[in-house]
Amino acid sequence: MTEETIGVVGGGILGLAIGRELTRRRPGVRILLIEKEDRLAAHQTGHNSGVVHAGLYYRPGSLKAELCTRGRSLLQDYCAEHALPYDECGKLVVAVDRSELGRFDALEQTARRNGVPALQRVDGAGITDIEPHAAGLVALHSPCTAITDYVAVAERIGREITDAGGRVLLSTTVTAVDRRDGRIEVTCGSERYAVDRLVVCGGLESDRLAGLVGGPAAPRIVPFRGEYLAVDAAKRDLVRGMIYPVPDPRYPFLGVHFTRRVDGSLEVGPNAFLALSRRGYSRLSLSPRDLADTLAWPGFWRFASEHWRTGLTELGGVVSTRAYLRAAQRYVPAIGVADVTRTRLGIRAQAVERDGSLVDDFVVQQEDGITVVRNAPSPAATSGLAIAEHVVDRMV
Repeated sequence: MTEETIGVVGGGILGLAIGRELTRRRPGVRILLIEKEDRLAAHQTGHNSGVVHAGLYYRPGSLKAELCTRGRSLLQDYCAEHALPYDECGKLVVAVDRSELGRFDALEQTARRNGVPALQRVDGAGITDIEPHAAGLVALHSPCTAITDYVAVAERIGREITDAGGRVLLSTTVTAVDRRDGRIEVTCGSERYAVDRLVVCGGLESDRLAGLVGGPAAPRIVPFRGEYLAVDAAKRDLVRGMIYPVPDPRYPFLGVHFTRRVDGSLEVGPNAFLALSRRGYSRLSLSPRDLADTLAWPGFWRFASEHWRTGLTELGGVVSTRAYLRAAQRYVPAIGVADVTRTRLGIRAQAVERDGSLVDDFVVQQEDGITVVRNAPSPAATSGLAIAEHVVDRMV
């Protein structure tokens, strides 16, 4: 039996999943999970679309492709075991115009190489068989793409950690990390905690936390916000599952789409535009520190100089609901501006290299007893239990 204490920084689904995996693998280990907010799943985990991805998009052989497939299976089993919501309502990825067919064909090849289960290519008539109010030339149907409640999943994992003897500290901010006498000392204001190993899953703060443990400056987090529209009750049944566009391979964002939620509601979104705050969820949120960090990073300016036209298009959707919905109406014409209301937004932690390239795959750095997850964008929620296996496998 080990007497080891392992600290985990971050109370999103990834930090929680790693804490749980450690308790399963190492009987007797003491987990100390530290979360800055007053609740678990306060940021990306609690503000995403609730989608359980089946692996359509990810480069074959990448960590994303491997861990999404494994993670979906683990998550489905976990939800069944704990009576948590899990609905395989299915997804259509729809090409509405011939200019998209090259990207569509490439996406189909990627999805098939990734072994997406029960994947089917359907024509226009097949689209309306699955989604009677949808329009398009051709689509990929992924019936195993599902929806869940990631906050409920995260809270259940948190209870597993405490049931195993671990501690979950909320409203606790890590301010320093030092190595002393063969252990790692984590300072949280006036409190200090000594641990044998440390895992950092900071999400939107991952670059700053990496700096505290002596990690490299790159990649840096540039936050992107995504706004959602709620479809009125009278129209929400026009979409049975999920309807997505063919994504642009230049970006990691999947485009504005229709998504059912486990409570029966229907959302449109999210879009993707530069966030002026990493932790503010109103349309006017602004953090001078966060904005200054973004503007000081050379990679942001290199990215912006190459993609400013796309940024202007996204800005149109930020200021105008009509412009926002215009793209979505190509897929479901019967849902118009009068049928939607702006509701919530999420913030995505996008890692950007110094040369302006967007980091696509999961990135985990390990050195001298400290593990830092530097990049874990979508499908990190889907993949969380598998990412936890991957991280713990490599903790020596």
